[in-house]
Amino acid sequence: MHYTLHFGQVTPEIPYLLWGALISLELSVMAFAGGMVIGMVGAIMRLRGGRWLSRLARWYVTFFTNTPQLVQIYFIFFALPEVGILLDPFPAVLLGMTLNAGGYLTEILRAGLASVHQQELDAAETLGMSHLQTLRYVILPHIFKVVMPAMTNQYILMTLGTSMAAIFGVEELTGRAFNINSTTFRSIEIFLLTGGIYVLVTLAATSLLALVGRYAFRARVRIL
Repeated sequence: MHYTLHFGQVTPEIPYLLWGALISLELSVMAFAGGMVIGMVGAIMRLRGGRWLSRLARWYVTFFTNTPQLVQIYFIFFALPEVGILLDPFPAVLLGMTLNAGGYLTEILRAGLASVHQQELDAAETLGMSHLQTLRYVILPHIFKVVMPAMTNQYILMTLGTSMAAIFGVEELTGRAFNINSTTFRSIEIFLLTGGIYVLVTLAATSLLALVGRYAFRARVRIL
């Protein structure tokens, strides 16, 4: 069997794929931001919430990190309508990804919060820093330095995980690749091109995350 590559048949679709990549990026950024909020609350509950709040946060983490994200989204999209909660594909996928990210980011941020030493807080108090200054110049830089590699890996996984949105009819990057493949039947070219775009998107996004960590929180992280 001989197969000749003809990228010329699919390169006109690059702008269409890039718009899909923007939807993938939108999904991952919004889910990551929501997951960060859940993760920070969950981490505080685990460390400072007392017996019952800590246990509740632990149950949340256990459930969302030990069940497949796809099953969670299936439940939101197909099961919730049975009780009158009907969501369109994009918000259903976004909600599922956010809740899933919250479980993983709870543990990541908990490790970061636990790594802040009391001596650092005492030193900030001795220097006369306010609570806001202590958070800005002591706690957050320390946390980011500790958790940045894990957060970056989590974000990459989330960006790549947006491909499952195609199952629910969201025309993100993978969904648009399916559409093009169904009309051109140039599977090798289409999915090689799609994979290359995913590489560019994840590199750009992780570089941006590193820039935020370096310049907003003075964390020592490498920028690609």
